[in-house]
Amino acid sequence: MRELGLPNKGPQAVVVVAESDGTLRDLSWSPDSDVDVAPVPADSEAGRSVIRHSAAHVLAQAVQDLHPEAKLGIGPPIKDGFYYDFDVAEPFTPEDLKALEKKMKQIIKSGQRFSRRVYESKDEARAELAGEPFKLELIDDKGAADDDEIMEVGGAELTAYDNLNPRTGERIWGDLCRGPHVPTTKYIPAFKLTRSSAAYWRGDQSLADLQRVYGTAWESVEAMDAHLDLLAEAEKRDHRRLGSELDLFSFPDELGSGLPVFHPKGGIIRREMEDYSREQHAAAGYEFVNTPHVTKGDLFELSGHLDWYAEGMFPPMHLDAEYNDDGTVRKPGQNYYVKPMNCPMHNLIYASRGRSYRELPLRLFEFGSVYRYEKSGVVHGLTRARGFTQDDAHIFCTQEQVDEELTTTLQFVLQLLKDYGLDDFYLELSTKDPEKYVGTDEVWDEATETLRRVGEASGLELVPDPEGAAFYGPKISVQAKDALGRTWQMSTIQLDFNLPERFDLEYTASDGTKKRPVMIHRALFGSIERFFGVLTEHYGGAFPVWLAPVQVVGIPVAEAFAPHLQLVVNRLKSRRVRAEVDYSDDRMQKKIRNHTTAKVPFMLLAGERDVEAGAVSFRFRDGTQLNGIPVDDAVVAIDEWEESRRNDSPTAETMQAVIDAARKRR
Repeated sequence: MRELGLPNKGPQAVVVVAESDGTLRDLSWSPDSDVDVAPVPADSEAGRSVIRHSAAHVLAQAVQDLHPEAKLGIGPPIKDGFYYDFDVAEPFTPEDLKALEKKMKQIIKSGQRFSRRVYESKDEARAELAGEPFKLELIDDKGAADDDEIMEVGGAELTAYDNLNPRTGERIWGDLCRGPHVPTTKYIPAFKLTRSSAAYWRGDQSLADLQRVYGTAWESVEAMDAHLDLLAEAEKRDHRRLGSELDLFSFPDELGSGLPVFHPKGGIIRREMEDYSREQHAAAGYEFVNTPHVTKGDLFELSGHLDWYAEGMFPPMHLDAEYNDDGTVRKPGQNYYVKPMNCPMHNLIYASRGRSYRELPLRLFEFGSVYRYEKSGVVHGLTRARGFTQDDAHIFCTQEQVDEELTTTLQFVLQLLKDYGLDDFYLELSTKDPEKYVGTDEVWDEATETLRRVGEASGLELVPDPEGAAFYGPKISVQAKDALGRTWQMSTIQLDFNLPERFDLEYTASDGTKKRPVMIHRALFGSIERFFGVLTEHYGGAFPVWLAPVQVVGIPVAEAFAPHLQLVVNRLKSRRVRAEVDYSDDRMQKKIRNHTTAKVPFMLLAGERDVEAGAVSFRFRDGTQLNGIPVDDAVVAIDEWEESRRNDSPTAETMQAVIDAARKRR
């Protein structure tokens, strides 16, 4: 590396090398024969992952230095950071994390060298790690399975990494691990421990309770600071926090986990979201249907959900049994389920009468409430709820119509997401899980290739998601980036040749023969609740004017000027603008602060000069102001902004441009 002039300091320092097949190797690696490798810098995704894995080892060393009784679990790198699990007597406190950070800094400063070592046998590893029960379990599993935990202990070989004194070569600490690692601890230039939590060995609640410490590590202090700033901003934008602060929704304990209720202001936003979606679906030829929340279990046996999705469903309700006077069963009951999906019921609508090729494509759309039994540790606000409403569509078409229908559906989905303010996309293609699917391999191959062709033709990046499909067919999902650059899975489009077969769906072709339709599953938002949560965080609660629950608030400088503002508000209300006057006893400046905090897009102020001139003054979310705007101009400009469904937040500059344009048209 020195001869090649490759950097060993700074963000582009080479931390490992990569073989042609992507395998990463330590810089101390000595191949048996000549091999081509590529340098992997610290500021690459692979480089950061190695830094984070090395930081996890330093964390484990620090924990065992300060808590010698601690037993080691596993410590992998994860997105933007790392964690390590420990069996300790007491949970880690914030003070413990500070002490661990201090110890880690000492270890990193000492420049300990990471050194790979291969065990000659399992017995040798067992003897060395006799006091580490979780490591012994991993050793025993070595070669018996193929999962990430076992790969963590060396891949094809059983290996350890020792931390060596840089001067004497003395072993200071070590861990069972496959690596690779940075050359020395000094290659970990920036790290921070972020939090601790409870965890379970191998994620199984029936196994040992552990304590997990999370951290983040980066190639430079600047990169880490930028990440921490992003985390701080994400915390401020957390939809659960904003939902409470802005009085949009809540999660009452009396209802149970993952079951939200929407308050009046949240109900306005949700209604606007739904109404606009309905308008666009109607224009695109969708027909609206409604289905019940509960159904007999036979339906989900037919669809396959009870075979493949039962653990994601709420338990059945056994109903309709009839009993004799002596308690014996006269008529057996049957199981009913709250629905986790709408598609089986839409199949019943299709099958309710004979269908002709002239009716196809038939696009059925429903805002259908569904219920899924998410485990308590998975439930997360609106983005992972147990009860939610899908904007669910199922399209039935002929084989010849599939490509065009998929293409237009994808275009429709992308345009509607853009209308709500999301416009940075890529696509993900989820393919068959070989352990969880129905139908033949040939049908799956055909469906997957069709989706691949349509996805590539869209011009967007198409990323593989191996084995990520539902049991009935492959899917394309739209991945959208929000204002913080975070990726959210949005719309899904699934191609299904199997459910039409299971439900024996048919149509009469032009030649009079009976043929099987193809079914396309399509959820645009995923769910209303989840999309609501995503938009809340994307906009930081400062919703666009067309979605804002309160669009205009009139704030009089003194009580005497409130009637003037009420007249303005009345004119706006006649144009369907959501406007009100603040008649509270608070001083004007406090009213401004209150409504700025509430993220109202337009605040209209009025004092003596405004009243005399028949004008108002605008105050915007960013603190900018426009003074003395004639009421006629203000009303027209606000109405035009709302009608245009702009997604940017109004400012003095942008609002002045709207006012000027309106004046020119007059």
